[in-house]
Amino acid sequence: MTKSDTLYSTPHPNLGRFAFDEHVVEVFPDMIQRSVPGYATIIAMTGVMAGRYAQAGSNIYDLGSSLGASTLSMARELSDRNCTIIGVDNSAAMIERCRGYISSTTPPIELRCENIQDTEIRNASVVVLNFTLQFVPAEQRGELIQRISKAMRPGGILILSEKIRFADTHLQELNTDLHHAFKRANGYSDLEVAQKRSALENVLVPETLTEHQQRLRDAGFSSIDVWFQCFNFASLVAIK
Repeated sequence: MTKSDTLYSTPHPNLGRFAFDEHVVEVFPDMIQRSVPGYATIIAMTGVMAGRYAQAGSNIYDLGSSLGASTLSMARELSDRNCTIIGVDNSAAMIERCRGYISSTTPPIELRCENIQDTEIRNASVVVLNFTLQFVPAEQRGELIQRISKAMRPGGILILSEKIRFADTHLQELNTDLHHAFKRANGYSDLEVAQKRSALENVLVPETLTEHQQRLRDAGFSSIDVWFQCFNFASLVAIK
């Protein structure tokens, strides 16, 4: 049974940096559903797009797989494909919990506990980065996207979902306010919103859509589209 996210419901005098530890793992499904607009749609459509673009005999990567939502969404669409799905996360607590969800699936799923910057990527036709790149140090993001592109088969896709920021100050303030209103509508208090925001400062570092799109073009992706956006959350698809 999923536990409710109450991690920031009481004052934390010594608020630490946000980390994907065992405390977050316990409440993660509730946390992300109540925090990310359109999360269920993004996960479901990740599977649908994988079903369209996954190539027989290739590898499918879920980089930053957490509890395996995107991994399992893709697995459901690829049962008739000779593919291997590889889920990668650097949180041992996430990987351990995820193993219980994927014990018997077709196609086979391999889980790796490691930094995605260190992951060997090869023979890929689908690569997913759902709310992952934003936690990678900014100076390492370009090299990661370049490696993904070089390891991808022609016609393969990268799905990139991120919290974004806006270059326009008014739009940034508006969408931040709308996101906070979304969280309050899902039962979070002003205290919880404020403490979570402080804990994530300098841990989750968002970029503009323009920055993401330019990085993808520089890496050799030919067709790039924002297929989903709600407030300051967006998902892009890039075709090799």
